[in-house]
Amino acid sequence: MLDPSYLEKIEAYIRSGDLEFDFDNGDDDRKGAILDYLERLMDLAELADETATKLIFKGSLGAMVGIKSEK
Repeated sequence: MLDPSYLEKIEAYIRSGDLEFDFDNGDDDRKGAILDYLERLMDLAELADETATKLIFKGSLGAMVGIKSEK
């Protein structure tokens, strides 16, 4: 499920300026698609941040108050 190479391709597409070029030179439909894609990517980044925080701190709060985490 986890494929770092896909994320690397997205990062390269953005960093290279190709996404900006495609947006600047695209028709209205293409521009809309790019903006929708970026919005979805930002939503996923927010979800990833929330999930990482939960995973990292899952047992930390319980440990601070003396509750053993279940596994």
